[in-house]
Amino acid sequence: MKYLNAADILPKELLVQIQEHISGEVLYIPIGEGRLKWGEKSGSKSYYENRNRHIKQQFQNGYSMEHIAQEFGLAYETVRKIIYKG
Repeated sequence: MKYLNAADILPKELLVQIQEHISGEVLYIPIGEGRLKWGEKSGSKSYYENRNRHIKQQFQNGYSMEHIAQEFGLAYETVRKIIYKG
């Protein structure tokens, strides 16, 4: 996260109003509406959804959690959570 000096980018009137509420502190300003959810831009979300679907499918096909954990390089507990989550 890159920090910017508010005095360099905000109009003087707005800066004065903000200083009435918070002065000399770090202020986080979130991205507005239309923001992508986690993993949507990079494809991570769909990757993990697809992986988890395969894990559940293998379990339904009779593979043990130990086998699935080793195949996917995951901890046994992680596989268990994926299988029993919704």
